[in-house]
Amino acid sequence: MSTLFTFNAHPSQLAIVGLLAFLMTATGCQSSAETSTAIPKQSNDHSSTPVFSDTSQQTLRQQALRIQRALANKDFSRITNDIHPTRGVRFSMYAYVRLKTDKVFSREQYAQYLEQSNIRFTWGERDGTGNPLVIPLPEYLDTWVNAKQFNDATISINNFQKSSNSINNLRNIYPNSDFVEFYYSGSEKYDGIDWRVLRLVFDEYQGKRYLVAIINDQWTV
Repeated sequence: MSTLFTFNAHPSQLAIVGLLAFLMTATGCQSSAETSTAIPKQSNDHSSTPVFSDTSQQTLRQQALRIQRALANKDFSRITNDIHPTRGVRFSMYAYVRLKTDKVFSREQYAQYLEQSNIRFTWGERDGTGNPLVIPLPEYLDTWVNAKQFNDATISINNFQKSSNSINNLRNIYPNSDFVEFYYSGSEKYDGIDWRVLRLVFDEYQGKRYLVAIINDQWTV
């Protein structure tokens, strides 16, 4: 004969057990609700864009504009302190940077050749004719860089707006540098074929940006 065991709980005991179960269930639901509302806030905060990035680009743009204005006003000596203290500044006639033949001047040389305007340099060969461009530094800055063309130019940072048939190897030569591009779209008279680009390349040194290259670009055959 089998024996059947039964548990006879007092009504007051059952009431206490039921109350505890209800409190545990309610507490668990409240915790879950708080967690679900907190997660989106963390996600939004994490995806916000740092203000420093915009400020840094604005500072770079202002420095580039100051250099362009000084060159446009033929105040060439004013950019001397912007030249990189150890690397100097490179001058490239066209988009293709030529490591072996482009002229690179230190700050001291740049200042010296501005004063000694009788010293002429071979800057490269003119596109189309192949004739060498042999002129002093001040004349090169005035006639070839010709920064006054870019007084009302479209400005971009680390972005190419226009390219010629010349290979643009800026990214290869200066992979970790920033550049500011000034783009003049050309005139209606020549149907825009006389467009010009001025690229100012910057490198950081001891917490400051300095000019390492002045690169010109234009329509080439």
